Amino acid sequence: MKKILQTVTDRVSSKRGMWITLASWFIITMVLAVFAPSAKDYEVSTIASLPDDAKSVIAQKKMDQYFPNNEGTPAILVFQAKKGEVKIQELGKVLEKIKEKNINGIDQMIPIASLPPQATAGFFSKDKTTAIVPLTFNASLESKEIRDSLAKVKDIAADTTDYKLYVTGPAGIAADTLDLFSRADLVLILSTVGLILILLIVIYRSPLLALIPLLAAAFVYEVVNQLLGIMGKAGLVLSNQTLSIMSILLFAATIDYSLFVFSRYREELTNHESKFQAMKEAMRETGMPVFFSGGTVLAAMLVLFFAQFGDYRNFAPTFATTMVVIMAASITLVPALFTLFGRKSFWPKIPHVGQAYASKHVFWGKIGRLVAKKPGLSVVVIGIFLLVSASNLFNLKYEYDTMKSFPKDMPSRQGYEILAQKFERGDLAPTTVVFESKDPVSSEQQEKLRATLEAQPLVSNVRLGEKTHNDLVLYYSLTFSGNPYAIKTIDGLEQTINHSKQIVADSGFHGKLYFAGETATKVDDRIVNDRDVKVIVTLETILIFILLIVLTKSVKMPIYMMGTILVSFFAALGLGTFLSNLFFGIDTISDRVPLYAFVFLVALGIDYNIMLVSRFQEERAKHTIKEAVEIAVTNTGGVISSAGLILAATFAVLMTQPIQLLFVFGFIVAVGILLDTFLIRGMLLPGLIVLLEKDKQVSESK
Repeated sequence: MKKILQTVTDRVSSKRGMWITLASWFIITMVLAVFAPSAKDYEVSTIASLPDDAKSVIAQKKMDQYFPNNEGTPAILVFQAKKGEVKIQELGKVLEKIKEKNINGIDQMIPIASLPPQATAGFFSKDKTTAIVPLTFNASLESKEIRDSLAKVKDIAADTTDYKLYVTGPAGIAADTLDLFSRADLVLILSTVGLILILLIVIYRSPLLALIPLLAAAFVYEVVNQLLGIMGKAGLVLSNQTLSIMSILLFAATIDYSLFVFSRYREELTNHESKFQAMKEAMRETGMPVFFSGGTVLAAMLVLFFAQFGDYRNFAPTFATTMVVIMAASITLVPALFTLFGRKSFWPKIPHVGQAYASKHVFWGKIGRLVAKKPGLSVVVIGIFLLVSASNLFNLKYEYDTMKSFPKDMPSRQGYEILAQKFERGDLAPTTVVFESKDPVSSEQQEKLRATLEAQPLVSNVRLGEKTHNDLVLYYSLTFSGNPYAIKTIDGLEQTINHSKQIVADSGFHGKLYFAGETATKVDDRIVNDRDVKVIVTLETILIFILLIVLTKSVKMPIYMMGTILVSFFAALGLGTFLSNLFFGIDTISDRVPLYAFVFLVALGIDYNIMLVSRFQEERAKHTIKEAVEIAVTNTGGVISSAGLILAATFAVLMTQPIQLLFVFGFIVAVGILLDTFLIRGMLLPGLIVLLEKDKQVSESK
């Protein structure tokens, strides 16, 4: 692999190779821009998260099979009077006009005005200031079509009545999410580019050094965007959440690897007059670590194919494609761009031949000497800090109410919260219980089963919904007494599901119970997520460990590298959640955050360890262990700390996103990267190497 890479980078570093490389990237980018679709054309707000064999998914399929009238995407129209009560006659006028317009995709809408008085009571709050109208869209409608249809519904309501209308439920959430991300994506890209540009100029005080990595990232972004568009056209589902994180990964990794290349290039320019020869030598030492760093991230993303959860699996093809393009750019486009500008890249601090130690950093030189002289102190102090930070994991609390992740002013969340205030909390998301019997179920048996279900933990009431004409299948609407998204309620339903066979047997039936709905979905979410965390963490750790053995040609060194990164991850998660609560008042997190953070912190954090250890092994051939560690820390400290600051800031840009999950994820990853950059790579890992490695010369002399 090293010889192949050297052959590629040697050719790219030549004058002819440089121009061929730049021309090739330009042509490929233009062709894709003109003929390929954009990833945005196939962006969706939601994806199927659970596997087909999840219990709630099977239950929903049973529901769709036996009761097809209940298929579709539900929405809840929440009408609230500004003063006084909501009048059923005025509400009826609004619904009649909506019906007259024959709006695309609306399959069902409850005709409240024509129902008998006793039937309408459940649609009004106790104080009559709020009314709800269930509405169902055709299941085939895309999020964009639902959004357009709901916009027409809102316009009709605004023209017909003074009541305030909020649309919540799955359809309202999907439409609002689409609007949120359409605005947030532009903010994300502009914030990312602007922040990186400012940081590069401030850190390196060179305009070209700031622009060249961003120019490379622009080419990579365009290529990746169009490739994902082609994959989207072929059937790949592209979640807007996944695309947002992809943008951050793309800019972060491309800038990171560009900094590693130019740092070594600057050093080689002090040894070689020819800019082409300098890049050739720089890439001979840097090409393998940079490419291998990208390879570890790629491997981490490919492992996500083993996940069952849809959100995690959706990461795999998107991020893997992104990393393949970044890896190709890191050994072709990036060195070609820096070679094109040569010494001018570093203006006004232009490196000249004979100007020794161009990449040395005064601060990291002092740290390197400290760690080499007192490795034990460094390891103990940093180790204690990391363990104390990780101890906050015992206070970790998860949130399963997805609505709380959205902005407070989002209309569907406002409608949801009005429902929670004005109606029974359990009515927000009733659970559907389907009973599939081997024998016809009599009226007495139906009532007995209903009573048995109502006696289950935390259940408020159970109502019979429909039954098939042969009385073999029926379904109930089960309402909990508390919040259907609360952990206590989820635990209660899981207990009921686990005892469903006993419930059927105790009722004297021969059949099977299936549970569908939001709470049942959360039960499966938690089970599948717990399984994926164990599988992905184990596989990714093993795979990266094996890759590190191949790179370092050692077994002990990968143990130090992986061990410190894993400790760093737990510390980042503990410290990040503590600071999120302290600074932002966020005391609960989505159960997706730990695995999101693990994949990125381990994959990206190991990059810095690879750069340090690669330089250590290079210097180890000529110096003692202490000297090699000091030189490695000194010479890689400046570029790694700069890259770490930029990488952390780039992930922190996710805090501009309107979804709390992305906000917390971005913050925790930023905290973790800073820990990796300054404490793990700078002090803990070098200290362990000095303490545990032995000089061969010393042992031989003995």
